Amino acid sequence: MASESTPLPLEGKLAIVTGGSRGLGADMALALAKTGAKVVIIYTSPSSTAAANDLIKEISSLPHNLTSTPSSLAIQADLRDPSCFPSIINQSLPLSPTNHINIIINNAAVQIGLPVSEITENDFTDTYTLNILAPMLLLKSALPYIPPNSRIINISSVAGRSGFPGLSLYCSSKAALEGLTRSWAAELGGNGTTVNVVACGPIQTDMLDTIPERIKGRQREDTPVKQRFGTKEEVSEVVVWLAGEGSRWVSGQTVNVSGGWTMY
Repeated sequence: MASESTPLPLEGKLAIVTGGSRGLGADMALALAKTGAKVVIIYTSPSSTAAANDLIKEISSLPHNLTSTPSSLAIQADLRDPSCFPSIINQSLPLSPTNHINIIINNAAVQIGLPVSEITENDFTDTYTLNILAPMLLLKSALPYIPPNSRIINISSVAGRSGFPGLSLYCSSKAALEGLTRSWAAELGGNGTTVNVVACGPIQTDMLDTIPERIKGRQREDTPVKQRFGTKEEVSEVVVWLAGEGSRWVSGQTVNVSGGWTMY
């Protein structure tokens, strides 16, 4: 454990986590906070307000956050609305000791499960607006405040390189997110900023509970590492590493966190 005189790895950094009130997003936000980052949690649904507030309280109770200085903030915003992004940035900046945004975690996403014969234009627009356009608009709004050696981390899925029936919108949007990541890495790397993707395999969350057991059973059997599902913490540990100094020479990569369920 670090002593009081030893800085935490992400001390002085400000992180924005979309979809941060529950599930993987909440665990990533907490993990970043534990390593010293100030954290802004973005969530959409009013039903998530209580969960977001509980997470803020948990972050505020961490030993290094027991001061009068705010350590985290929850913002309710509809990421499908392009007008929300300047407001998110303006509300987030006061939390930063340097008026910078150092880390962006694009985690919010929607998964619509329909065969192609039933997909509507609205389904397509909803999926691509949240899964693709929102990360781009958030990054664009944040760019004036992103200093050298910053970290952009896009949360994806092994679905981005797999074909699952009934999930063409989700799979294709995650493939598009990988393409954006590589281009952003090439565009932003001149000052040391890195951009990467974390592609998650089957992770034990509430969402996994909605998948039929016959499918989950096959996924477990096909996972080389211990024939089990991953945990939120195992994803968050990779995200924290990518957010830190140790990943400074890793950019434009898709990091597969699936226990080997798929191998790139």
